[in-house]
Amino acid sequence: MDRTSPVPSEATQESIEDLRAALAASQQEINDLRAELEDTNHGVVALYSELDEQAEQLRDATAMKSRFLAYMSHEFRTPINSIRSIARLLADHVDGPLNPEQARQVGFIQSMASEFSDMVDDLLDLAKIEAGRVDISPAWFEMLDLFQALRGMFKPVLTNPDVNLYFEEPDGIPPLYTDDRKLSQILRNFISNALKFTPRGEVRVSVTNLEGERVCFAVADTGIGIAPEFQASVFEDYTQIGSSLQKRLRGTGLGLALSRQLAELLGGTVALESTPGVGSVFSLTLPLRLPGNESSPTSTPQDSQKE
Repeated sequence: MDRTSPVPSEATQESIEDLRAALAASQQEINDLRAELEDTNHGVVALYSELDEQAEQLRDATAMKSRFLAYMSHEFRTPINSIRSIARLLADHVDGPLNPEQARQVGFIQSMASEFSDMVDDLLDLAKIEAGRVDISPAWFEMLDLFQALRGMFKPVLTNPDVNLYFEEPDGIPPLYTDDRKLSQILRNFISNALKFTPRGEVRVSVTNLEGERVCFAVADTGIGIAPEFQASVFEDYTQIGSSLQKRLRGTGLGLALSRQLAELLGGTVALESTPGVGSVFSLTLPLRLPGNESSPTSTPQDSQKE
């Protein structure tokens, strides 16, 4: 019996050669793809390294800017305080009476020095926030006390007889547990901004309860309003309204940006509704109790009075 293997035919040998050639081509293609993938991986690693380096440079630049702002703010305080002190002495007639024109000029100096001081304070606060050096000191307080303090604070600066400032009674608002100084600073910025851009009419401050243990503060004015194209950016740094009134008023555009960042530190948000020529409503929504504060007390002002 013949057990020898059959000899492959010529067609079979050609098929085998074709398969070998196809296999070799596939292997070469796989090698090319592997090499391309390795090059891509090297590129991705290099890109990530470059991104990390740029991120580090950005952090350094941000830290340097914050240090610069803090340094300059502190340096500005001494000459500002000197100017205000000298102007106050002149206004109090310590060195003799002033004629009407001199009194007007001294008043102008006082106004500009006060505005400059506010700008420096805003710059310093922004620098502290960016550097993460802002301390939040929550405490229980009554809304009526806060509104009374704000009313007394703004009474001396209401120099425009065509504008009235109203504080609605905070009826039904429970005590808040948050940083009342930071909250007061946000509302002061809102009110000052409203008074600045309201030539006539009123500025009204109110607070209402919301669902979910929250309250909403609103500062509504009958001022010039803000055009739609500016509304999305008013809470950004150095943003100012493009209007003829804005051009006559000085400012850094930092007050609203600072208010937004302070609101976020208190677990809240800010918002704006405005109609040009009608007025604006700046609002602040906060939780009744500052979130994430493990050391907060469990008793309210009413509980302390009961004890």
